[in-house]
Amino acid sequence: MTVTLMVQGTTSDAGKTVLVAGLCRWLARRGVAVAPFKPQNMALNSAVTPEGGEIGRAQALQACACFLEPHTDMNPVLLKPSSDTGAQVIIQGHAMSTMDAADYHRYKRIARQAVLQSYGRLSEQYQAVVVEGAGSPAEINLRDNDIANMGFAEAVDCPVILVADIDRGGVFAHLVGTLALLSDSERQRVCGFVINRFRGDIALLQPGLDWLEVETGKPVLGVIPYLHGLRLDAEDAIDDSQVQDTMLPSLEVLVPVLPRISNHTDFDPLRLHPQVNLRYLGPGEPIPPADLIILPGSKSVRQDLQWLRDNGWEQAIARHLRYGGKLLGICGGYQMLGQRIDDPSGVESSPGCSAGLGWLAVETTLAEHKQLQRVSGRLALNDVACEGYEIHCGITTGHDSAPLLELSDGRGDGAMSADGQVLGTYLHGLFDHPEACQALLQWAGLAEPQVIDCGAIREQQLNRLADTLNQSLNFSALFPQWCDQQQGIQP
Repeated sequence: MTVTLMVQGTTSDAGKTVLVAGLCRWLARRGVAVAPFKPQNMALNSAVTPEGGEIGRAQALQACACFLEPHTDMNPVLLKPSSDTGAQVIIQGHAMSTMDAADYHRYKRIARQAVLQSYGRLSEQYQAVVVEGAGSPAEINLRDNDIANMGFAEAVDCPVILVADIDRGGVFAHLVGTLALLSDSERQRVCGFVINRFRGDIALLQPGLDWLEVETGKPVLGVIPYLHGLRLDAEDAIDDSQVQDTMLPSLEVLVPVLPRISNHTDFDPLRLHPQVNLRYLGPGEPIPPADLIILPGSKSVRQDLQWLRDNGWEQAIARHLRYGGKLLGICGGYQMLGQRIDDPSGVESSPGCSAGLGWLAVETTLAEHKQLQRVSGRLALNDVACEGYEIHCGITTGHDSAPLLELSDGRGDGAMSADGQVLGTYLHGLFDHPEACQALLQWAGLAEPQVIDCGAIREQQLNRLADTLNQSLNFSALFPQWCDQQQGIQP
């Protein structure tokens, strides 16, 4: 029988994604056929599966932890916010429609069927399924028709571990308060607690752990230390930590934090590069000189383009280019660099047309059909291999711009300005490919960029995480049937 374990958190960013990834790698290294699962995810960081579906980026990371390719069944419901009150609803990899909160609440009964179908298929294929909840199970207003937390756990009758972040403070209040707000059956389903991001002497924490176990009748299954420099794909929050060697020549890179920025994991390879100083700039922040400005992806391109203008980026980009700086647009950022963006059907918001920034001789029309595919090809800059994935609704055309990429399916992608200062592409993940990243950094002005292998870094970090969990968690209580097995082939 398939073993299913669900990880729920007292808050968002309590550590659910990382804990699930670590548990998956721990099991996979012992030869267990394991798959990740998140019934419902709300995030603007997404990934494309081999079959051409769209899931949360975090579930793609967790699939990697299992030594698997990602699949749409691993995240059957993905919500991509397009405003403060509405989101695009993606079911089993494909966009259904944009709904406001009330409409989606009514739609949950249908979404629930997709969730249980996907889980059923995974449970037939794998020995273990490790499930990630969303937000907190104690959101009273969201209990009706819940599919993200306890509603799912009750439906499939699986145990739950509750994780809380001690680094935030109030960890005991978080755990006891969450437990108090659950129903009796839900409370019984919680098999124990995990405390995340602990710094200091564990002996000083022990009295609190003892009190917690007596007060709740639940065991503390482990205390995970604060893992400094843990570098894994973020589910949604922007990670601005960096690995920079101040002794090396550096490239100054700026990325505006658009209100609906999407797939900012595109820039993780730059954060990890010792010769790059990457800065994210929010609203109202001064825009300093730089070597390279990158306009990121966006879930609401015309609105985020207006945000750029309102925050002084149009003038700053013109000044940047006038003094020889380089400019790159990815996906929505590429669309912004063109002459115009037309949304006649109101795909992203109300119908209308916006003038682009005008740095590339292309025009974009937004269409309801979303392009979802993995691609590979050659980068025109240095004729080096590249690969990535497309997630966009726009159709971009241009007569005078040379393509930035020649794809293996015969298509051209993106555009280059005549003077070579401005590039645009639809490819997410372009910097993940070591040779393509090196070529782009050379174009941006770094004479001798080091080659950084993000895939190897991800593998090293997943193994580091699994090793830490092996020392920190009571696996005899979590997975007694596998805790005594030796590691498999993988290191």
